[in-house]
Amino acid sequence: MTKDVFLTGITTTGTPHIGNYVGAIRPGIEASRDPAKENFYFLADFHALAKAEDPDRINRSTLEIAAAWMALGLDTDNAVFYRQSDIPEIPQLTWILTSMTAKGLMNRAHSYKAVVQANEDSGSKDPDKGINMALYSYPILMAADILMFRSTKVPVGRDQKQHVEMTRDIAQRFNHHYGNLLTIPESVIDDNTAVLPGLDGRKMSKSYDNTIPLFADEKRLRKLIMKIKTNSQEPGEPKDPDGSMLFQIYQAFATTEESAEIAKKYADGIAWGEMKQLLFEYINEQIKPAREEYLRLMDDPSIVEAELLRGAEKARKISVPYLNEIRHAVGIRTLR
Repeated sequence: MTKDVFLTGITTTGTPHIGNYVGAIRPGIEASRDPAKENFYFLADFHALAKAEDPDRINRSTLEIAAAWMALGLDTDNAVFYRQSDIPEIPQLTWILTSMTAKGLMNRAHSYKAVVQANEDSGSKDPDKGINMALYSYPILMAADILMFRSTKVPVGRDQKQHVEMTRDIAQRFNHHYGNLLTIPESVIDDNTAVLPGLDGRKMSKSYDNTIPLFADEKRLRKLIMKIKTNSQEPGEPKDPDGSMLFQIYQAFATTEESAEIAKKYADGIAWGEMKQLLFEYINEQIKPAREEYLRLMDDPSIVEAELLRGAEKARKISVPYLNEIRHAVGIRTLR
C-alpha cells in the first residue's frame, strides 16, 4: 500500500508563538512520528521574500522556527525537515509551472485581491501599488513546493485552501500537455485545530502584534498572560468559560478532563487574576522542558544547520531525479 505524502510549510517571518504551537507545530510533530505517513516539513524562506522582510529578521526567524520544531520533538528520522532555499530544484520547477499558469488564475488569488482592494479603498489611482511579482505569483512557488515531492495531502488552514486548489489547476494543466507526471494533491483541513485569541481578543497573529512567544522566559510569559483582556465580572460571580479568552487558551493545551475542572471553577466564580496565574503555571510547566532545549539550540545554530542540511540531502534524493523527468517532458534535454 502506497503511503500518503504530507507536506507542511512554515514561513520564516516571525518568532513562533503559542498559537503556532497548538495550530500547526503540535499536530505536525505528532504526525512526524507516524510510520504510516511520509512527512515533509520545510522552512519557506523564499516565500518570506515576498513580504520584503528585513534580511536579518528572515535569518533569525529561520533559526527560531527550526529550533522550535526540533526542541519540541520533531522526528527528523521519520520525516524530511529542510530549508526551501536548499533545494534548487524548487525554483526551477516554479519557472516551468509559471509557463503553464494562466494570469487570470493569479488575478483571483485572495492575497493579491486583498492588497488591490486595500489600495482602492485608500483612494490610490494605482490598484497594484506596493505589489511585487513575488507577492503576485507566490501561489506558483507554493505549487512547486507541493508538487516537487509528489505530495498527496497538504494540511492547511481554511484561508489557505485556495492555494491547494490553484496547485491542482496548475498540475492538471501541466499533465494535460505533458502526460501524468505531477501528483494532484488534496487539502486537509482540520476544523478541530485550535485558533487562539491574542492579547487583544483578535486572532493571535504577528500581524496584530498580539502574540505570546512560545519560548518567552517565565517572567515575560507571566507578564503577557496577565495582560490578556477580561471583562469586569467580580470574584465569586459565576462566569461563562465559552466567552473567555483565558479558557480558550487553557483548553487548547489541556485534556478534556482538565478543561472540565476549570469550567467548574468558572461556575464557582474564579477570580480573573487567579485564572491568569493558573494559566501561566499550566503553560509554563508544559513548555519548560522544550524551552531549555530551544535555548541550547539557539546558542549553537550549527546543530540546527546540520539538521537542515541533512534534511536537504534526503529531499534532493527525490527532487533531483524527479526534476530531470519533468525537464525531459517539457523539452529541456541533453542534445544527442
